[in-house]
Formats: sequence, structure tokens, C-alpha cells
Amino acid sequence: MNLLFRTDASVGSGTGHVMRCLALAHALQDAGGHAIFAMADAMPALEERLRMENVELLRPKVSPGSPDDAKQTVELAQKKNASWVAVDGYHFGAEYQSLLKTAGLKLLFVDDNGGGESYPADLVLNQNAHASPGLYRNRDLQTRLLLGPRYAMLRREFAQWRQWKREIPPIALKLLVTLGGSDPGNTTLKVIDALQDVKVDGLEAVVVVGAGNPYLELLERIVVTSGRNVRLVRNANSMAELMASADVAISAAGSTCWEMCLLGLPAILIDLAPNQRAVARQLHALSAAIHLGGAAEISSVQIARALESLIDSRQTRERISQQARKLVDGRGAERVLAFLDEDFRLRPTMQSDSRLLWEWANDPEVRAVSFGIHPIPWEQHVSWLKSKLAEPSALLYIATDQNEQPIGQVRYQLEETRATLSVSLGTEFRGKGYGTKMLFLATEELFQSSSVTAIDAYVKSSNNASLRLFESVGFHRNGTETIQDQPVVHFVLEKSVLP
Repeated sequence: MNLLFRTDASVGSGTGHVMRCLALAHALQDAGGHAIFAMADAMPALEERLRMENVELLRPKVSPGSPDDAKQTVELAQKKNASWVAVDGYHFGAEYQSLLKTAGLKLLFVDDNGGGESYPADLVLNQNAHASPGLYRNRDLQTRLLLGPRYAMLRREFAQWRQWKREIPPIALKLLVTLGGSDPGNTTLKVIDALQDVKVDGLEAVVVVGAGNPYLELLERIVVTSGRNVRLVRNANSMAELMASADVAISAAGSTCWEMCLLGLPAILIDLAPNQRAVARQLHALSAAIHLGGAAEISSVQIARALESLIDSRQTRERISQQARKLVDGRGAERVLAFLDEDFRLRPTMQSDSRLLWEWANDPEVRAVSFGIHPIPWEQHVSWLKSKLAEPSALLYIATDQNEQPIGQVRYQLEETRATLSVSLGTEFRGKGYGTKMLFLATEELFQSSSVTAIDAYVKSSNNASLRLFESVGFHRNGTETIQDQPVVHFVLEKSVLP
């Protein structure tokens, strides 16, 4: 799969749009696809970063968001055989989207604000906690919405931290300061000034300066004379490690928020632009961060007092860390990618699938890991499938490839807001990554089309392949149980439920 990203980065717009696109590019690469970035505006350090990530970089000479921009984007997508285009930036309006759609392209539109004139895109992604369908009332009938931190796209470096557990010290002495890729208002300087007024002995600060920050030399001089233990890091390529090492953070309210949520890092948020305010306010309302205010509105003294309070209160930091961790599991990019895979589909199971399902169910490997190990008689199977297809609380799907060849099956048994899942693959499709794709697509389909908020799965303790499969798509272990005198692991996948 070739995926063309149309996005930009500059001192004014920052680097957040590009970096979250890079997260989706990582998921695409890990699945064997090819990422192409078309950027009219970029910065040398960011260009170098993209090339190091084995991303193909194109530099169209266009006015961002213009009809000519759309025309050249279509031409690039066609030339690169990219059927999908991911567009991320505030200057790509309804007309731009329509031009791409009219040309026959599939469109993923990455957004933060909502309220646009219309949304003709195939998919609209808003990974923020305040995202809601009400923001996109003007979408086309075929447009699907991917909303909330469940779809927060994090780069590859964060994958190894998904199961990491943060320890909350009595006093927080390690501070991370990260105020975006450009910080045109130099809020970083205001924070460094605030550190002079923080009455905490032993405080150590790491200040990350982004690729587009125009004040690097000034900040370096200020740090030398600050009298505090402050270290500047430019163009950090190991943000996950820096976040894991910190006890608290002061951050812009951009995409970095979701990285900190994954790592449970208690943070004070400062919105550097109007589009960040809703993000910061909602995280504050969820007790997943502290929103201090807008960069132009707050003083260094206010920053110092808020930081002192957070440093001293272990209880506050524990609450923020726990609430933040609930929002993001680090698999958002893979969930988004599942909706872009045109070679993989789910369709409702039909009675005509009886023989196929019967053969799959009686496969010796399937019977060995099932709770009932004996072969299933044909007549019993036909009767069972007929009753399940007529049962409102049962949902059955067949997964197919690009040639509509059946690959596997997914079955849900619904009970109010929970569903119990069972899944299996045809013999020839095992060990090829189909199970992961099938579960990503099937679980998202259920969460989007029903009132289910949690999915349960029960796997025999000896079934190592299925244990790995469920963990790989974000299910967490909820203890062990005994079913039919057999030890099983109870897995749960929860949908983020936001007010």
C-alpha cells in the first residue's frame, strides 16, 4: 500500500501535523507499506528526520490549500500509485477535499477543530478528547468518523512503552519542558524564567527545543546564566525516554499530550494557539492534566506556583497519571490504518457460509484450543448457525481479502454494553498478520456501530498464539478463570468513554 501524506511544517504552523502523520507512516511501514510525504513548507531539520525514517519526501511548489495544490497532489498520488491521501493542516478546506475526491482518490482528513463548511472525505480523524460527531454535522453520508484519543497516533519509539508502569515519587524533582516544534512566541523562555522562582531544592529540568524554534541561541545563553540545573535538548529523537525519565512536565497542548498520556506523565499544559485550548480544557476536565491557560495570558510567577504545587502533591500526580493513562494505549495509528486497508473487509455471515465455518471449526488445530475438543457434527453446526443468525444479540462476520476470499471469522455475543468475542482464521492464513488486521477492524466496527463499551475474550492458557494476538491489539489481561475445567486468560478491551 502506498499512502501519500499532504502536510506542512513551518515556524508559524509548527511541526505537530507532520509528526502525527509520521506516526501513521510508521504503522504503514511496519505493515509493509510505503509512505510518501508531499510538503510545500518544511524545515531542514524536519526534512532530515523524515529521510532518516525512510520516508519518500516530495516538495511541490504550491500555495498550501490552493486549487493548484490540490491538482498537484492528485497528480503525485496518481504517479506514486497511492489510492489514499492523508491530509493534515488547517488550510485544507472543503473545496480542497472535494477536488481530491472528484479525482477518484480515497481521502483521510486529519482535523482538530471541526465546524467546517463540509467534509467530503472518506474518513475524518480527530484524535482529541473533545472530539464529537456534533463537530462534523456537515459531513457527507459516506464519511466515517474516527474520534477521540483511542485513535491518537504515536510514533514507533513509543511502542515499547505501552505496558510500562510509572512510579510516582513523593517529591517530583525531574521536569521536562516541551513547547512544540517552533514556539514562535518563545514561551520556553517564560518557563525558564519561572524556574528561577521555583522554591524546590534539587529540581532538574530538561528543555526540549524543536526543529523550528528561532530562539535557540538566546535560550542557550539564558540557560548558562540561569543558575538552575537546566539542560537544553535540540531536535530530540528520544522523546519517549525523556518523558519516562521525567516526574512532571510543562508542555504545549498539541500532539505531545497524547504521548504524555501513554506514559502517564503528569503535565501542566499551556495552549500556544487557539486550536490547542479545547484540547487543554478537556484534559483538565478529565483530570488527565492541568490547564494553566494561554501563553499570552499567564505569567512566569503563575507557572512557578503551579509547578511547585504539582511537585509537592504526590496525590495530584497519581490521579493525573492514572486518568491520562486510561485515554491512550499507543495503538491508535494501527487502528486508523485498519480503515485504510482496502484489501481487507468484513461482511455479515450468511447461512451459505455453513460448510466453510464447519470446516474451520473442525480443523484439528482449532479444536485443540477450543473448550470443546471433540469434532462438531454437521447437523448440529447447521442448526446452531441458523439460530445464531436469527439471534439479535449475536453478531457474526466473515473477513475477506481483496478477492473476496474468506480469511477468518469473528463472532460477538452481546449483553447490554459488553460483548464476548471469539475469532478464528483459516489454516492457510495463520501466521501472516491477518489476525491482527481482523481484530483491529472488527473491534472498531463494533465500537462504532453499537453501544458496546467493553469486549471480553477468553483464551486457553496453553494457546500462546492467541494470547499474543489479543495483547497485540490492545486487550489487557484481567486475570485467569476456569471454564469447563480448563484454565483460561480473561482479556478485556475497553472503549474510551468520554463525557
